[in-house]
Parts: sequence; C-alpha cells; structure tokens
Amino acid sequence: MKRREFIALLGGAAAWPIAARAQPATPVIGFLIAASPGPYAGRVLAFQQGLSEAGYVEGRNVAVEYRWTYEQNDQLPVLANDLTRQKVNVIVAGGTRTALAAKAATSTIPIVFYTVTNPVEAGLVAALNQPGGNLTGVTSLGAEVGPKRLELLREVVPKATKIALLVNPTFPNAESQSRDMQAAARVLALQLHVLHASTQHEMDKVFASAETLGVDGLVITTDPLFTGRMQQLATLSLRRAVPTIFQYREFAYAGGLMSYGESFTEPYRQLGLYTARILKGDKPANLPVQQSTKVELFLNLKTAKAVGVTFPITLLGRADEIFE
Repeated sequence: MKRREFIALLGGAAAWPIAARAQPATPVIGFLIAASPGPYAGRVLAFQQGLSEAGYVEGRNVAVEYRWTYEQNDQLPVLANDLTRQKVNVIVAGGTRTALAAKAATSTIPIVFYTVTNPVEAGLVAALNQPGGNLTGVTSLGAEVGPKRLELLREVVPKATKIALLVNPTFPNAESQSRDMQAAARVLALQLHVLHASTQHEMDKVFASAETLGVDGLVITTDPLFTGRMQQLATLSLRRAVPTIFQYREFAYAGGLMSYGESFTEPYRQLGLYTARILKGDKPANLPVQQSTKVELFLNLKTAKAVGVTFPITLLGRADEIFE
C-alpha cells in the first residue's frame, strides 16, 4: 500500500469514533408512578400512543425507564433520585405525591405531571398559564366533578338521607375533597359520613362501617390507592349491597354501580404529547398546564338490580355506556 493511501486510511479510521459520537443519543424518559404496573397498563398504552402521535416510538427512537412503588410510597424519593442520577431527559410523574417527589429530586430535568389536585395549591407550579421552573403537565376535573357524583348518586337513590364518603387521609388533597363534598351534601340536605382508608386492608372495614351506619350510598374520592384497587372496591360494594360511585369506567365495568368522571386514559395520552414537545425542545416553564375536560358516565344494570336500585330513564339516556 502506498504511503499516501495508508495515511488517508488512518485519517478515515480516526474519524469513525468522532462520527459515531456525533450521532444523536436516544432520549430517555423516566416514568414514575406510585402504584403497581397492572392497574396502570391502559394508561401506559395511552402515554405511548401520545408519544407515537408526536413521532416517538418506545424501543425505536426513545427509551422509557419505568419506576413503580408497588404502593410503597416511601420509595418515591428513592426512585425519583434514581432517575435523576441516570440523567433522564424527562421525568413523567403520575400523581401529586409523585410529582412533588420528582420536584424535590431535581430542579433541572423537565417534569411532566398528571394530578387530580390543583397544581398551584400543591406547590408544583407558579401558575397554570405560566408554570415557571421545570414542571408542567395535565390536571383533572376531580375537584369540580366530585360533588356531581354525589348528585348522581342521589338521583339513583332519591330517598337517601345518609351518604358515606371514602377518603384516603394521606392523599394531599384529602382535606379539600372532604370539605367540598360536605358543602355539596348540605345543599342536597344529606348527612355525609367521611370514612378513611389509607391501605387496601382498611377497605373491608370501611364497607363494614358503611353497613353499620346504615348509609344509603357511597362516594369514592379520586385517589391512586383507590384507582389501583377498583376491582376490590367494586366487589366489596356489591357484596355489601351499597350503591357506590367512583370516577373511572373500569369501576363500573368491574361490577361497581356507576362511574362518572374524566377518561381513565386520555390524560396520559396528553402526557405523551407534552413529553414529546419537551423532547423536541419546548421548555416546561412556557407550556401551560392543561386541564382534562371530557367527562363520561357509565352504568351497570346488573349491579343496580343486585343492590336494589333502578336507574332513572333520564340517567340512562345520558350514559356513555351501559353494562348489562
């Protein structure tokens, strides 16, 4: 080989690592949830759908590091710090408690959250339109539609005088949830009994207490613990013959009497879209916090018969889906 050709070959070889380093690295998303994977499978798919709509496909041009607490909320700071140490490009935080843990772990990595609480009151952002800092996300209509669930339950049980409210006292929004529902109960001339459960093992006691109190129905507040135990809650409400309402379709599908609230999955599709925008260069501080606006009503006719109630025709006509 001639000397000139040999030098040219060496020059090309020396350039290879530089060219390789010039290739953009695959972005990594940290997905942090204070729950177990099973109940959240639909939301993960919705999140992936949102990413895909914006051009990102997991395993192809983006990677996702999933972190689950399996209901061990004391692990949130540990998992949030783990994602921070890995220097992920974005952290997706499902829930207020999770978002606060992520915020405490980093002030530089963008965080996209979903919360059922007011994110300004929770200390996540400075304002909905101009979040500031490194957080933005999606918030639900949980507080606004909570009293509506009480009204709907009253429609189904028109002679009701006493209603129970299931609250997780460790949830950041628990106090305001109880306060708002007490105000709604007074308007409807209902006596409201607030019952507490902060673990899955306490739920049996809650339904036993509801039976002892002789309540005419039960409203379940929106909380990650209850969301992850919808099947258990539906089974208990059916076993105790307590007319019960919760937020998500899956509750009515699992045997609960009825559900009313925003979609179980749509907010996570929106999280995927917002995460993609940040990966493309948008700053969380400039992305307004979105609010879910679509609400749905689902009724279970079989359960209604089992617990001894009848859905009014007007309610049947408003339902998005009826399970028989």
